[in-house]
Amino acid sequence: MKFSTIAVAALAAAPISEVAAHPGMGDTIKEIKRIAARTSWGSSNTQNNKWGSSGSSSNSGSSSSSNSWSSDSFNSNQLLGDLRTLSDSSLTRVGSDIKKILQGSGNPESRDRYLGVPPMNTPRCKRDTCCVWKYISDELHTLFQGDSGRCSKWARYAVRMGFHDAGTWSTKTAAQGGGADGSIILAGELGRGENLGLQDMGKKYQEVYTKYHDNLGFDQVTYADLIQMGANIAAVTCPLGPRVRSFVGRQDSKKANPNNLLPNVNGNALYLINLFKDKTIGPDDLVALIGAHTTSQQNHVNTDRAGDPQDSTPGVWDVLFYKETIGTAPDRVYKFQSDVVLSKHPLTQPAFEAFAGGNGAQRAWNVDYARAYVRLSLLGVNNINDLTECTKVLPQPIDGYKHRDGSRFSKWLQSDDNSWDSKKISQEVENGYTISTPDNKIPTKRGPWRKWW
Repeated sequence: MKFSTIAVAALAAAPISEVAAHPGMGDTIKEIKRIAARTSWGSSNTQNNKWGSSGSSSNSGSSSSSNSWSSDSFNSNQLLGDLRTLSDSSLTRVGSDIKKILQGSGNPESRDRYLGVPPMNTPRCKRDTCCVWKYISDELHTLFQGDSGRCSKWARYAVRMGFHDAGTWSTKTAAQGGGADGSIILAGELGRGENLGLQDMGKKYQEVYTKYHDNLGFDQVTYADLIQMGANIAAVTCPLGPRVRSFVGRQDSKKANPNNLLPNVNGNALYLINLFKDKTIGPDDLVALIGAHTTSQQNHVNTDRAGDPQDSTPGVWDVLFYKETIGTAPDRVYKFQSDVVLSKHPLTQPAFEAFAGGNGAQRAWNVDYARAYVRLSLLGVNNINDLTECTKVLPQPIDGYKHRDGSRFSKWLQSDDNSWDSKKISQEVENGYTISTPDNKIPTKRGPWRKWW
């Protein structure tokens, strides 16, 4: 392939780590454009190529010049936990595989299958670390899958809980603990305002933990693993979702994680970029991770619009979220302010545009999301080299999807009505059900808000 002089110059001007950081993007031209935009902005808008001054740990996103950072010094491929100090000769196969994923060269997805699963109540199953996780995976998969083929609210809860348990870690507060340690359930963190709406998922995980750990005697099951495995099972249950490589062996903690380490939906772009930078997550990976909003329906950011989705295909893991956040969307779609500001900031806009693109965008996003989520799921984990890979227990991905209720779905999306009839449809979509309301009964005009009780 031949490149234009401008493209080659942009590539040469960028730090080498930027060129190799995200092979999952797959499209060389898009990658060059992203690097060129970032390099241009960094050199013309800040001194010494600093990436912002809004890295305060406060959820307000207020400015703090001491938290500004340099793109030249940030390494999006940095290692985590015990991998930072172990030599290659000391690594297990899993440790080596994870190191490659974190450094951008390993495949973060897998379609490995689990053949010959032992019966659960047998010594063979007790000896096989992944065996119990196959039964847990099957149980959660059933919970996460709706009869419409779309994933249900439980899948969305699971993805969000995976983010919220792991995300309470940063390089600045690492000495205080935090990360993917199950503390969101074990230390009462579900009572925090940032975790509003996750209480039912917490209860569901407690039921699963009691069944397999307490009653069936699988001592290796931890909340830390259950939450992260659940997030990956949920993602692949959603049509078009990635099959993220999944590992078990994390240790639980009953110590509450530090506050103010999760993003605020009203935070400005630089606050969000710096917040994730302190979690070793760069701008591209941040954009890949927030794409999980493609399946969601908000209930707590704006209660007057409870049940409204963040793109036109809630329950489907597609790239419409990026396209509609950047451009226009049906009236029913509710855009988070934090997503909008990231879609416009020079450090994150190129990735938004790449994922919103045409051919190859879905595949590129899935790979980048998977790589970023492996990193997120290992924040605060200090025994990475001792983990066991159990990706094989996950359901296989769903590579295509077509709405069975397409005309009704479209009519609901195009309306801005919030009557009981529309709220009923929102609940059906949340539960993964096929919309039962006939086309001619779906309201189109905005009516007065009425509570359900």
